[in-house]
Amino acid sequence: MIYWFMKNIAIGPLVKAIFRPWIVGRSHVPTSGAAIMASNHLSFSDSIFLPLMLDRKMSFLAKSDYFTGRGLKGWATRMFMKGTGQLPIDRSGGKASEASLNTGLRVLGRGDLLGIYPEGTRSPDGKLYRGRTGIARMALEAKVPVVPVVMVDTDVAMPTGQRIPKIMRVGIVIGEPLDFSRYAGMENDRYILRSVTDEIMVALQRLGEQTYEDVYASTVKERLAAVTQAR
Repeated sequence: MIYWFMKNIAIGPLVKAIFRPWIVGRSHVPTSGAAIMASNHLSFSDSIFLPLMLDRKMSFLAKSDYFTGRGLKGWATRMFMKGTGQLPIDRSGGKASEASLNTGLRVLGRGDLLGIYPEGTRSPDGKLYRGRTGIARMALEAKVPVVPVVMVDTDVAMPTGQRIPKIMRVGIVIGEPLDFSRYAGMENDRYILRSVTDEIMVALQRLGEQTYEDVYASTVKERLAAVTQAR
């Protein structure tokens, strides 16, 4: 109910009127049944524009920090995240990663759309980085297709750290679903998981023509932070 209200009454119409987002390939989104929407990640606003432009409800796995803030700001952020279909996950690894996987599998088990950013975090510079294999394991365990999605110019409209977005058009390009049924029963093979993940990243790179770097975005962020601290 909150999701429907936010999308169709409270926020959706206003966002569409201001930013006039465009979308290509909407027909590639399955009209029913579970699927993973695998997107590049340029801006916090990616999680707003993509669900807004799809006819079906979808959920994103979002870091738990967004749901634990205190005071009025924390409450507002928490309500916004819930209202836009976000689900809290712990990215600290180990048992937390397993819990995150199970959260995603529950969404897919209901026959819903699940949004995942394979890179695991926002790109620090607009490039496309190496994918984490959690998306492959989830796709194989749930036996669902993966739909590649490319967000366009959301990092220009709302760069990391900027609270007030720039009013401009942003876009979404959706590619044909990827079928990994040939790997049925191989979700525990780490080589298969890496192969599936890399295939997803290749599809994203071809769809959006981003420069690709075969390194994790989180590693690049750590390097940049170290350089900044050293100055």
